[in-house]
Amino acid sequence: MDSKYTQLRIFFFPFMAQGHSIPAIDMAKLFASRGVNVSIITTPLNAPRLAKSINNSGHPGREIELLIINFPSATVGLPDGCESLDLARSPDMFQSFFRATTMLEPEIDRILEQHRPHCLVADTFFPWTTDVAAKYGIPRVVFHGTCFFSLSAAASIIANRPFDKVSSDLEPFVIPNLPHEIKLTRSQVPGFLKEEVETDFIKLYRASKEVESRCYGFLINSFYELEPAYADYYRNVMGRRAWHIGPLSLYSNVKEDKAQRGDSVSIDEHDCLKWLDSKNPNSVLYVSFGSLANLTNSQLLEIAKGLEATGQDFIWVVRKEIHDQEEWLPEGFEKRIEGKGLIIRGWAPQVLILDHRSIGGFVTHCGWNSALEGVTAGLPMVTWPNSAEQFYNEKLITDVLKIGVSVGAMHWGRAGKDLITSEAIEKAVNRVMVGEEAEGMRSRAEALGIQAREAIEDGGSSFSDLKAFFDDIRSRI
Repeated sequence: MDSKYTQLRIFFFPFMAQGHSIPAIDMAKLFASRGVNVSIITTPLNAPRLAKSINNSGHPGREIELLIINFPSATVGLPDGCESLDLARSPDMFQSFFRATTMLEPEIDRILEQHRPHCLVADTFFPWTTDVAAKYGIPRVVFHGTCFFSLSAAASIIANRPFDKVSSDLEPFVIPNLPHEIKLTRSQVPGFLKEEVETDFIKLYRASKEVESRCYGFLINSFYELEPAYADYYRNVMGRRAWHIGPLSLYSNVKEDKAQRGDSVSIDEHDCLKWLDSKNPNSVLYVSFGSLANLTNSQLLEIAKGLEATGQDFIWVVRKEIHDQEEWLPEGFEKRIEGKGLIIRGWAPQVLILDHRSIGGFVTHCGWNSALEGVTAGLPMVTWPNSAEQFYNEKLITDVLKIGVSVGAMHWGRAGKDLITSEAIEKAVNRVMVGEEAEGMRSRAEALGIQAREAIEDGGSSFSDLKAFFDDIRSRI
């Protein structure tokens, strides 16, 4: 515990979605371990999940307080208890969920007036917290949950709209003004940037961008050595006050904390690790598409056929909703892969798996949490983006860091509608698992993994930026 920071009181307000809340909770636990007085604002459904994660952390430091607010599910027509985005099963529920989050302002106002913390770290999807915090003289710091590269690319695309200058969805364009020449197609640009219809999500996204110039600063789950040109660009060219303090997943060495990050696992981690222990180093492929991707049965069938065709050992994580729908598996598939393949239906202990010596590659949807966990594990990746900033993250992995290859996903938000064939999957997997190209990617990825661990050590780049952030907030007291 650092006695210098025991006087600091910082509140966290994470967005109610796994990809946002997991790193935010990691950050809250990190702050508490440094002696900061930390509270997390959450809802009744999410509170037990957060409490379990906090209790597993094993960090010495202050106890973390949970402040519970009510989520207006019924007001917007959502089922009772629908307090996490992964429970919004349809486009209408998705929009209603975001509308509900805009109704939380009175409760946050009450909490800030009552407690008066020194800083509020609020998710990017709570843009209205900037003005609520300012009302009480409290700096609002934004947590995006993504990297400098993605933020820089998104800002350029929003400002310049280069996709308007191409004649078709598949014609490539260069993202203007970035340190590297990065090309996308119009089909890979988030749909909400191209649509004229004002949905609840589009309104919220635009508000989150418009308010950024009035926010106190930004906390970034990345490390300087990973993307130095973009850390400098974001701060020096775009003029953002930002601190890189990641990789947040590395700060805990507690096995239980790593196993239960985000949710209860759907497999005994000991059995999973025992299975991995029986495999050779770098011989197993890990396949996961995150908590929100919705792949069709036909796409899952192609994945199964592609994995079997590679001949590689693999662990494949499939969302639990399709636990009982076995038509997505080829006939006799599970019998044929016995001993070579392991299917996890539900939540997997991803960090523990990726860090195992037998894992040699990672098929990922390029959500930033997963991508950064792949980097810290030193793994080459097959990139398969679907939505949000994932196509940007893919370009960082494949074009800048050169530690991955694309499987060929071309359209934002069309998972399963544009079928990736088993042949394309087999080809991409073989490129990252075997041969000279794979060895080159693995060598570069392993070097980054070493730098990631050095960044959080005393004197490292993220360690120093974390201290700078605390000192900055402390100077305001």
